[in-house]
Amino acid sequence: MRTSTFNINLFLFYKLPAAFWCGVRLKSINSLECTTSVKHRWFNQNPFNSLYFAVQAMAAELSTGALVMQSIRSSRHRISMLVASNKCVFTKKATGRIHFICTDGERIETAIHETITTGEGKTVWLKSIGTNEKGEVVAEMDFEWTLKVKP
Repeated sequence: MRTSTFNINLFLFYKLPAAFWCGVRLKSINSLECTTSVKHRWFNQNPFNSLYFAVQAMAAELSTGALVMQSIRSSRHRISMLVASNKCVFTKKATGRIHFICTDGERIETAIHETITTGEGKTVWLKSIGTNEKGEVVAEMDFEWTLKVKP
């Protein structure tokens, strides 16, 4: 599968349907950064009339994970990827359309190169920052991805 916004959104539909039905979508991706978005709606809200934290986490994780998937594909090696841990800080009520952006493409490339070179597993922390339509930060989420060359 070629890495494109259409293909990754199709992947969401088939492999991560909860994220798809909550409205999480990939908006743009290149080798350095990835942007996802999700809109606050009745279906994905919390009791406080804002975007449920888990829906924000799905959008943020996708912004980091899509970059990892793209880098693995371009490496032409079989590499497993898995989230080992995450940290979240919520700074503002998330309403309206929220965009999450990860700009850690270079860190991913370095980690993949190191795991290929050494043959050992590698972890890398990636940050995704969520902003509302006014450009205000609503959440910062960090994901620790583990990478390992498959035998």
